[in-house]
Amino acid sequence: MNTTSAAKRIFQQASFLISAQQLNQCPSDNGWEVAFAGRSNAGKSSALNALTNQKKLARTSKTPGRTQLINFFALDEERRLVDLPGYGYASVPLKVKEEWQRELAAYLETRQSLKGMILLMDVRHPLQPFDTMMLNWASEGQMPVHILLTKSDKLSHGVAKTALLQVQKAVKSYNNTVSLQLFSALKMSGLEELQTRLVDWLEIDLA
Repeated sequence: MNTTSAAKRIFQQASFLISAQQLNQCPSDNGWEVAFAGRSNAGKSSALNALTNQKKLARTSKTPGRTQLINFFALDEERRLVDLPGYGYASVPLKVKEEWQRELAAYLETRQSLKGMILLMDVRHPLQPFDTMMLNWASEGQMPVHILLTKSDKLSHGVAKTALLQVQKAVKSYNNTVSLQLFSALKMSGLEELQTRLVDWLEIDLA
């Protein structure tokens, strides 16, 4: 089995583990996990479903902001993918949004098993205030971030490439802790690059 096939197999065996509303409800803080974060309309659930080749692993909805819990998906006994609450367009009271924000900050800053964050941004509207907030939190915790510029199929190749270069320039100040790529869940493009990053962070042996 080649490396690409082995990586696909690892992520396709993902299964729902638990949902947590607060940090103290999360699984035991050991092993390795990578969190997926993004605004409510960034295509986070679609990316997780494309990665795992499971249409219903992460819930997708025409109503942005459906993910209001920290959702954990197990790859094996020691490795997890984490779907963080979407933020931005959710139709919930401000008090609830503020609570999400506190829990997200606590999770990102204190979770020892968290090895990196996949930050999803719509390629047509990157680096919104939420995105900058997440980058700053990650930077404070010295945690690497890999940006997925999603919905790249909505743009021509040239325009998408220009957007990639612009974001690349904008995140240079984070001292090489931030990497990025174009991604389309619809076209299933960019999956191998994402898998490679996750295999590295989760210390998955593909031999």
